[in-house]
Amino acid sequence: MTVLLIALAASVATFVGGAFALKFRDKLHLILGFSAGAVAGVALFDLLPEAIELGSKFHDASTIALFVALGLFGYLILDRIILLHAHENEEPDDVGRQTSNTSNNRGAFGALTLSAHSFFDGMAIGVGFQVSTVVGIVVAVAVLTHDFSDGINTVNLVLKNGGSWKQAFRWLLVDAAAPLLGAASTLLFTIPESAIGLVLAIFVGTFIYLSASDLIPESHHRHPRALTTVMTLIGAFVIYMVVRLV
Repeated sequence: MTVLLIALAASVATFVGGAFALKFRDKLHLILGFSAGAVAGVALFDLLPEAIELGSKFHDASTIALFVALGLFGYLILDRIILLHAHENEEPDDVGRQTSNTSNNRGAFGALTLSAHSFFDGMAIGVGFQVSTVVGIVVAVAVLTHDFSDGINTVNLVLKNGGSWKQAFRWLLVDAAAPLLGAASTLLFTIPESAIGLVLAIFVGTFIYLSASDLIPESHHRHPRALTTVMTLIGAFVIYMVVRLV
């Protein structure tokens, strides 16, 4: 019951973050700037140290680095396949519709990836409590610190890729439900501890790609670069401070 209650808190944090992004979507470029820094910050200051700490018990540093690379380049390949598929054998007159479909695909795929990460967040909480109550609480605190930004990032990815606020809200519901579902799934089976670090490493690479190739360029598009850059740095700094404090 404790596991599910903590996972529910993570779901609420995700939903509140997404609701914030929906309410202030007219300032989307600033939120995107903050989100870019937050996504990179979560990858570098939270997930990467956890991947190294957990993974080093079973794997050497080169293996962990390989899985970071697999996450980054794997997402790149999938992203490019979506783009290539959308542009193959299309007529020039369909360029506008083509671009819209491509953007919607990227937004949905990005939101799906973040939702999958939230699902693994919930699984991490459940597995942590399987190890011990102390480990479960530590993992839960780490998850709660960045689930708020996960909600923001999910909404932002959908909206900035041409999705409607209704589509963004639906993906937010999926992302918010994911931690609870992930935690509940661990009541049915046990995840090998040796795999957790590698899973986190994959998400490190994925989040670095999302931040560098998607959120940062879009936050600068037709907006003052100085202010959005400051917001990006603030996003990374906030995550850094939160991780240090917990």
